[in-house]
Amino acid sequence: MNKTELIASVAEKTGIAKRDADAVVNAVFNTIVETVASGEKVQLVGFGTFEMRSRNERQGRDPRTNQPITIPASKSPAFKPGKAFKGAMG
Repeated sequence: MNKTELIASVAEKTGIAKRDADAVVNAVFNTIVETVASGEKVQLVGFGTFEMRSRNERQGRDPRTNQPITIPASKSPAFKPGKAFKGAMG
């Protein structure tokens, strides 16, 4: 399912216009992105948690030359599914 299909599904299930469903879906996504980018978690009980995870600087190897390289510290978004979400997967 892509974003367009998600918007169509939300519109159908809620009985609202696709234009309104598009605004709602975009608002939800933007709120999650802004909140996680600011360092806060977004917890949706039963669905899951969106959060920012930090990775420390570490040593690696360049696969072409086999020389050691330093991989810089980084941050990346992460999603941890909730119990109900996991349970729905069977």
